Amino acid sequence: MASPGAILEDAVRLRAGISAPMHDSIVESLYTEAASIADRCVGREGPPRGHRLGQVLDRIFTSRLLGFPAMLLLFTIVFWLTIAGANVPSAMLADLTQVKLYHLLHAGAAVIHVPTWLSGLTIDGIYLAMAWVFSVMLPPMAIFFPLFTLLEDFGYLPRVAFNLDRLFKRAGAHGKQSLTMMMGYGCNAAGVVSTRIIDSPRERLIAIITNNFSICNGRWPTLILMGTIFIGATAPPGYASLVAAGSVVTVALIGIAFTLLVSAFLSRTWLKGEASTFSLELPPYRPPQLLQTLYTSIIDRTLIVLQRAMLMAAPAGAVIWLISNISIGDATIAGHMVAMLNPIGLVIGLNGVILLAYIVAIPANEIIVPAILMLTLNIGKSALAGQGVMMEFDDDLVTYDVLTKLGGWTALTAVNLMLFSLLHNPCSTTIMTIWRETGSRKWTTIATLLPVALGFAVCFTTATVARLMGWV
Repeated sequence: MASPGAILEDAVRLRAGISAPMHDSIVESLYTEAASIADRCVGREGPPRGHRLGQVLDRIFTSRLLGFPAMLLLFTIVFWLTIAGANVPSAMLADLTQVKLYHLLHAGAAVIHVPTWLSGLTIDGIYLAMAWVFSVMLPPMAIFFPLFTLLEDFGYLPRVAFNLDRLFKRAGAHGKQSLTMMMGYGCNAAGVVSTRIIDSPRERLIAIITNNFSICNGRWPTLILMGTIFIGATAPPGYASLVAAGSVVTVALIGIAFTLLVSAFLSRTWLKGEASTFSLELPPYRPPQLLQTLYTSIIDRTLIVLQRAMLMAAPAGAVIWLISNISIGDATIAGHMVAMLNPIGLVIGLNGVILLAYIVAIPANEIIVPAILMLTLNIGKSALAGQGVMMEFDDDLVTYDVLTKLGGWTALTAVNLMLFSLLHNPCSTTIMTIWRETGSRKWTTIATLLPVALGFAVCFTTATVARLMGWV
């Protein structure tokens, strides 16, 4: 068969003297030959099926209209799976560590005649605090981190950065901050480490300082409990769980709003500068590698973070036991501290017990609720109290009665506790991580104290408005 070039030369050479029919025949042969070459060189089956599916998904996930609702729905599912899926294993671990092993350790201490003060300090204080952190943190992280890694491997997280890039750019921050913010919902320490993906030192600092506004595993139990027994209880029984869940989601959305607002403030004051642009490549969707995902999320993330948190919880448990058992005059150290903090707490719609619980629980947010219940029972001199022994009740109604009747709580107390749980200092594990990542006392101090200042301001404002409106 003649080549297209030869045919073309013949056509040019004969063009002047050929008839119209012959001319049309030559042109037709040229097009036929070109079509034959194209058929041999270019596939005409269309894009592969996976590519077509990716195009359909991108029309949804990166759409201006559907992108944000799809993102909210997807992460709500992830959070729901984390919270709901962790309930059963958390309860099992709590029964094992806080009941069976706890009583076994006390029985063993009695057999070998360990002094009461020593068994109290080591078992009721140090061990029980570590047991709380272990049972509360391990199941949610073991669910959240693999799910988050699966989304990362699937290729969805770059689409999240694409959607949120405009908002963070307007705030003077980096689009990748959206990814570090999402990682903070599992653990703020892990979220701080993940800011390494941001190349700009200025924008990385903004991401580090604001990561605390992402609600970590240790704060979910407090929010869920308050939302259930105070907020959800105000709704009809059929809608109670929906209202409770809505209150928790609302606090999470408030956290995102504070992330953007504080990022905008920092980028226009202490960390001035233009938001850097970055070329975001949207990788193709691909099936995740399950074994590698499980290894990365469990070994490299969950266990490392859990180890740090438990090491930090040990001294917190010791402090809680000591201040609850050492008396000065007619009251324990905890009683004196609560009395000193109570005026400040009442002004901002909380109380001294809550403020003391947050002070002693700086090493681990997971022990906030048991510390609050223990302090409330001890100071109220309840028969349910175990001196310096952190506790939690299986029945939410019992918890409600203890907080309202002994602690004098109102709906304002619960709402402000939810807000303060969002806006308070990072745990000591996160503070230590911030120090390691920044190497700066200045920025570690700002990242620690700025959320506390915001928490006091917001709670004071809420309490003032509630009192002026006559709600309390």
